[in-house]
Amino acid sequence: MKALQLAKAGDKLTVLCLGAHSDDIEIGAGGTLIQWIANGLRLDVRWCVLSASEQRENEARASAGDFLRGAAHHQIDVLRFEDGRFPAQVNAIKAWFETLKTSEPDVILTHRHDDAHQDHREVCRHTWNTFRDHMILEYEIPKWDGDLGQPNFYLPMSAQTLRRKIDLLMTHFGTQRSKHWFDEEIFQGLARLRGMESRAPDRYAEGFVARKLIAS
Repeated sequence: MKALQLAKAGDKLTVLCLGAHSDDIEIGAGGTLIQWIANGLRLDVRWCVLSASEQRENEARASAGDFLRGAAHHQIDVLRFEDGRFPAQVNAIKAWFETLKTSEPDVILTHRHDDAHQDHREVCRHTWNTFRDHMILEYEIPKWDGDLGQPNFYLPMSAQTLRRKIDLLMTHFGTQRSKHWFDEEIFQGLARLRGMESRAPDRYAEGFVARKLIAS
C-alpha cells in the first residue's frame, strides 16, 4: 500500500493538538510530533490541555516544551476545566472551543470518538462540532478499560523517536508513574503493534482514526 505524504521536509504544517488531560497528547500523538520535526517539517503547533491542576500544569508545560523542541513555533494553553466532569461543563467547554474557530490548522489531533473516558469523548465531540473542513486525526490512549479500537490511519516513527517519546513521558509525568498502565512496556508494545499493522519501516507507529478524508 502506498503511503500518503502529508508534507515533506521544509514544508510548514500547522497543527492543533487537543487533550483533555496533561499527558494525553504525548501518549496519543507525541511520537508523531517528534517524528515530523525530525523529518524537517516546520511545525506551527497550538497545544491545548483542557484540565490540569497546578502541579499537572507544570508537568504539561514542561513536557510540551520538550516534545515540541525544534518546532518552528508553538503555543501552549492549559485550562482549568474539572477533571472527570467534562459532560457537566458542556456550555463552558463549547464556549472555549468557539474561540478556536479563527484558527485554520492543517491537521487536528484529538481524542478518539468512542474512547471510554467521558472527558476524552467530550473533547472529540466538540472538535468535530467546531471544525467541519479540516483533517482530524483521533489518537488512542491505552487504559484499564480495554477500549483500544481499530485504527485506519498510521504514522510510522523510528526507534529513536519512540525511545525519546517514552523517555519524555517517564521523565515529566511523576504524578502518573504509580499507575499500573503507565509504563515503558505499554507504550512500546502498543507502538510495536501499530507498527506491525502498518508495516512501518522501523517497526513502530502510532495509530489514529480518520473518520473523514477528502482528496483533491
